[in-house]
Amino acid sequence: MLRPDWHEYFMLIAKLVAIRSGCNSRPTGAVIVKDKRILATGYNGPMPGAWHCTDKGPHYCFRREKGIPDIDKYNFCRASHAEANAIAQAARFGLSLEGASLYCTLAPCYVCLKLIASAGIKEIYFEYDYESRDFERDTFWREAIKEAGIRVFKQIKVSDTTLLAVDKILEFPTSQRRLPPTK
Repeated sequence: MLRPDWHEYFMLIAKLVAIRSGCNSRPTGAVIVKDKRILATGYNGPMPGAWHCTDKGPHYCFRREKGIPDIDKYNFCRASHAEANAIAQAARFGLSLEGASLYCTLAPCYVCLKLIASAGIKEIYFEYDYESRDFERDTFWREAIKEAGIRVFKQIKVSDTTLLAVDKILEFPTSQRRLPPTK
């Protein structure tokens, strides 16, 4: 039985959290960890109680329906980002995030980076880069990472071996016997 390392383990959990996303465009998940313990999770979605774009069908996007260009997407998207929702969840329960690590399926945007730094999170591990088409924004963003006091900013990919192990364990009840019972 494969036992993933801590980075893969927490990234897998972030990926699972992302399946709760209410965004059809780019579902994302985040997990905040301290001392190898999960403090909070978040996925991109609207305010509690509000409708999700996924509620309107698999191809619906509020911002796109309104014709809002990418330059103004943060002001018109119904969803808060996964990282922001995870930080908000920790705040609701009075949890300090000082010195914590963040695992997210997408590298944080500049707005989330400011929240992450303000919350005291010191390490960011992400699965996919943001893929911006704006070189100037990306240059500014990379400088902001340094200014934010982030000690680690690293891409983490879950190995194919680990993904196969997850696929295998999801096929069966997780408590199914692997070894015969003892006498």
